[in-house]
Amino acid sequence: MGEPQLQNLHLTRVGAVATLTLDRPRALNALDAATLRELARAIRELRRDGGVRALVVTGAGDKAFSAGADIAAMAAMSAADGHAYSRLGHEVLARLEALAIPVVAALNGVALGGGLELALACDLIVASEKARLGQPEINLGLIPGFGGTQRLVRRIGQTRAREEALRVGLVNRVVPHERLTEEAAKLAAELGARAPVALAQAKRATAVAADADLETGCRFEVEAFGVTFATEDRVEGLKAFLEKRTPAWKGR
Repeated sequence: MGEPQLQNLHLTRVGAVATLTLDRPRALNALDAATLRELARAIRELRRDGGVRALVVTGAGDKAFSAGADIAAMAAMSAADGHAYSRLGHEVLARLEALAIPVVAALNGVALGGGLELALACDLIVASEKARLGQPEINLGLIPGFGGTQRLVRRIGQTRAREEALRVGLVNRVVPHERLTEEAAKLAAELGARAPVALAQAKRATAVAADADLETGCRFEVEAFGVTFATEDRVEGLKAFLEKRTPAWKGR
């Protein structure tokens, strides 16, 4: 008996170009564990198909490329589950990145968290005017867990990657002289309102990315993600997101 049909994504081909479409529009094409495993299977199929010369990765619907991880599913995970989930994401995206053919991400909507990390594992990114990109994990008491702290640094540089990973929009921004003290205090307040453990791990991971090779950096990120996933702040951050309220960080 062959493998069951793919449920959360599908592969199509026109000539030598294949298109892989994440197909969970009601969940904004979120990357839960089942979808990641199907993605791994699709990559295996592509490697076996010698007629495919290029790949496009996109999302179904008109709202999302991928909104990232399934927040409800993560909220129910133990620390060990979260660590395994991060390892799975890293393994699958490394396989995508290792494909011999060129891979183009077509961002048709939001690409957040793991969704942006999926795009970063592609060779090139083409974005619709509806696309919105971000790494908002810090707001959940977490850090990127699928290679974002490493690939983002390599794509746009360490300073801009830290700005994105920490979700603060004022870094490297020139402000009127008379507002300098006010803007610096505002930036400090924004940083102070983030989950402390996740903030520290994000800084450590992006620092490693500047000097380490990708494989080493990704191994570091898996461990750093595991640290944040084991905190009370991760539980609080995910719960607050689902309850649509501001999290109360404890720093542990």
